[in-house]
Parts: sequence; structure tokens; C-alpha cells
Amino acid sequence: MYTPSYFKDEDLVSLHRQIEGTRLATLVTADDAGLQAIHVPLLLDPTQGPNGTLYGHLAKANPQWKALASGEALVIFQGADAYISPSFYAAKAEHGKVVPTWNYLAVHAYGHAEVFTDPARLLEIVSGLTDKHEAGRDSPWAVSDAPADYIEKMLHGVVGFAIPIERLEGKRKLNQNRSAEDITGVSKGLASSPHPHDQEIARLMSQGENRV
Repeated sequence: MYTPSYFKDEDLVSLHRQIEGTRLATLVTADDAGLQAIHVPLLLDPTQGPNGTLYGHLAKANPQWKALASGEALVIFQGADAYISPSFYAAKAEHGKVVPTWNYLAVHAYGHAEVFTDPARLLEIVSGLTDKHEAGRDSPWAVSDAPADYIEKMLHGVVGFAIPIERLEGKRKLNQNRSAEDITGVSKGLASSPHPHDQEIARLMSQGENRV
């Protein structure tokens, strides 16, 4: 990922926060058939390995798990993003030499996966994912709510994987290369937008999150 120094995020806590906050990641693999991508929810164990380990599962009928087992994988965690209008910049009134850009957050994780079909490990993953995404509901559903034989049958149809993260790249493009006046203008402009991603980028900028 092309990342100029002023947009680079190398703080492991910040990178893990972005990973944890991304509900659906993009898993990219490559083999002789070319590039393949799928969108999957993942679990992060930050205590396993120097950069943490990712856990998830794919349908056994999906041939991408074979590519995952045989080469390096890239997992993309996309955060909030916002179109930046030149009209937000104080510099527009000064000299007019401004153009549109895009602010966004993203983390790329790289590693070689371990693929497995052990029912106990698969159950741990699907239960962990369910508990994570059911949290906060008035009546959260649990895997144990379904009949045990049904869950056992479902587990036969998936392949689990663990990706120890070998390399992490983080990018927080929040106008760090602009003047304080331009940053304030962008933050105010985005805050007035009805789009939740615009508002999130504005919040990060106004709280100084563009300083990493």
C-alpha cells in the first residue's frame, strides 16, 4: 500500500483497533488461477505472535481455501472514508490551488495461513464470531441455541484458518499534509454532512487523530 510518511500508522494498538472495528474484512489470495477475494468477518487474537493472529472460516465448497493454504494472504480492513471538496480548504480563498482528495483509514495485514477442519477449533471460531456480533442485542443468539447435531453438520461444511500476522501496514489519511487552517476547514465541512463516514472522519480530525 502506497503510504507517504505523514499518513503512516505504525502504532500496534491503533492498527489492532482498526482491525477490531472492521466488521467485514477483504481476504485476498493468489494462485495459478490468479487473484481471488472474498469478504469475511474475522477474529483477532492480539496476544498470539508479535502482531496478533487472525481467525476465520470459509465454505468448504469455496476453492479459495486451497489458495489460502498454499501462499501468502492479504487481509484488508477498510475504515471510514470521505470525499474532500476543495471548497473546504482555507487555501481555496487564498490562492485557489487546490484539488479534491479522499480521506480514509485502512490496515493491510499479511501472513501465511494454517488451514484446518478440526471440529473443536471450528466451533471456537464460529462461537467467537457469533458472540462478537450478537453483543449488545437485547436477546443475543448463541451457537448453543441451535441443536448440537445441526451445528455439527454445519461445521462439516466449512474450513477454518489462522493467519499469524507477519506484516502490518496502516494508513490514516486525514490531511496531515495540509495546514492547520485547511484541516479545520475540512473537519467542519465533513461534520455538516449527513453521511456517517464523513462525520466519523470529521470526529477523528477534530480529536487530533490525524497525528499518529
